[in-house]
Amino acid sequence: MGILTSILVGAVAGWLADLVFKRFSFSLLVEILLGIAGGIVGGFVFGKSTSLIDAILTSFVGAVVILGIAALIKGNTSRA
Repeated sequence: MGILTSILVGAVAGWLADLVFKRFSFSLLVEILLGIAGGIVGGFVFGKSTSLIDAILTSFVGAVVILGIAALIKGNTSRA
């Protein structure tokens, strides 16, 4: 994948992951970086992506894993 495609996929995946974990509110740059890092983590878990949708889903799952770990580290401070 090209760099521009990786940034686009990272932005979409990071934004979707941020929607799942509503208690974290990140800037667009952090969401892009989170999505790119999620793509790396997702690539280790699922292997190489074959399509754009597959890349977004893989990056999304990886970003959710990263946010889940961040939530565990931060502690249980959920606001009901």
